[in-house]
Amino acid sequence: LLEQLVQGDHINLPSHKSTVTLSGMDNISRLMFAVVMAMAYMAMGAEAQNTTMAPNSNATMANVTMAPNVTMAPNVTIAPNVTMTSSVTMTSSVTTAPVTALTVNISRADCRKTQLCAAQPENCDPAVAGSCFFVSIMKSSVQTFSFQLRGVSSGYIAVGLSKTSTRGQNDTTYVCANNNRKVKFFTALLDKGVLTINNKLPPVDSVKGSVNGQTIQCTFSATVPNATATRNIDTSYYLSISNGTFNNDTLGSPQAILNSDKAVDLTEPITTVLNSLNSAPSAFCLSQALLILIGVLGMMML
Repeated sequence: LLEQLVQGDHINLPSHKSTVTLSGMDNISRLMFAVVMAMAYMAMGAEAQNTTMAPNSNATMANVTMAPNVTMAPNVTIAPNVTMTSSVTMTSSVTTAPVTALTVNISRADCRKTQLCAAQPENCDPAVAGSCFFVSIMKSSVQTFSFQLRGVSSGYIAVGLSKTSTRGQNDTTYVCANNNRKVKFFTALLDKGVLTINNKLPPVDSVKGSVNGQTIQCTFSATVPNATATRNIDTSYYLSISNGTFNNDTLGSPQAILNSDKAVDLTEPITTVLNSLNSAPSAFCLSQALLILIGVLGMMML
């Protein structure tokens, strides 16, 4: 091709079966034209070579059996083995102590004899129908105490034990709930006004209960945390009685009915428990008294 460019006036292009006339070009122009033509010729050769490879590539690809051999989808068993949803059993995983029927009414007959008692209203009789919230506690062994709890609620009643006068700091709480007119018993912790069922508290047994309308009664034996036989400070707690709502094993926020005014030794039945909620005058009563005082002073100044 270069020889034709340099020596002749015509170039034969075999691939296109045509002739290019070079007359009128000087040698430099012919050389440049030759370079361009050579590059074009090389490009056409490469294109022809690629055209030749394409059928071979297609033939090779046709033999690829990746799709039939792909078994990832059939072998993927993540979805069938996922059991997170079925394993989430917060409601059904709540374990409770077995409860047998309580066939007699709780009474205060042994108060100040063998049982420490607290009630709201004070000295109300739990054996008589009415709105009486009552708890009695009697020591059975070094750490074990027998409880009687009675109150009125459509949800639950509870007795709490706190080491400080500030209630709601992971206080041990025993709950008797009205579950379709039968008692369901829970151990729970009261923290910042929220009752959380806790199955890891010391064991509770001998649970009995009854529901009559909205009157709930239950008796049980509990191992009180940290109680010892050597120091009465270890058996001294602030007592509380409360009630609240109960739905699908969920305990609503407790409403305080009774809070003892001081820590009481659970081993001393003669202790008198006073309700601190009764001793604190309400803001409404204070405002009423202040208004009356201002009125009297105003009449005296006239």
